[in-house]
Amino acid sequence: MTQDELLVLIYKKDEKAFTHLYDMYSKSLFAVINVLVKNREEAEDVLQDVFVKIWKNIDSYHESKGRFYTWILNIARNTSIDKLRSKNFNNSQKNLSSDNFVHLFDDSNKLVNKIDSIGIQDFVKKLKPKCIQIIDLLFFKGYTQQEASEELEIPLGTVKTHNRNCINDLRNYLKV
Repeated sequence: MTQDELLVLIYKKDEKAFTHLYDMYSKSLFAVINVLVKNREEAEDVLQDVFVKIWKNIDSYHESKGRFYTWILNIARNTSIDKLRSKNFNNSQKNLSSDNFVHLFDDSNKLVNKIDSIGIQDFVKKLKPKCIQIIDLLFFKGYTQQEASEELEIPLGTVKTHNRNCINDLRNYLKV
């Protein structure tokens, strides 16, 4: 089936067209989505959303504005970006279970263990309370500076300044 034949069937909402659409484009769209999302399960969910959007919004596609593949590729890209920006996705990335980190303690020769064995958190606890909050959010919980700003209800510039000053204080404690 050619793309033009497929488009005619999609406009008519022919159920067979959906299967052909998926067979023709799922691999290439999944590759793009997976590169952006970097999580296979999430990428599969996004791919499903993309095909539903293509199916529901086919009336907004016009050949005069560009190629069909470019149109569906933009839907895939935008849906992936929406997923990355979603609060649930960001929270799932921050709230990883401790099982994900067990392997770090298995090999005592790893640099991570050497850093942990000197008690980085013990040094952080010596900092001012505001520094402890900021370093905890930014480095131990994986927040962005913008998210830390929102969480602490302080301006982004203040977070950046505190972060820089707190890291300098931590360096002084560590003599690095």
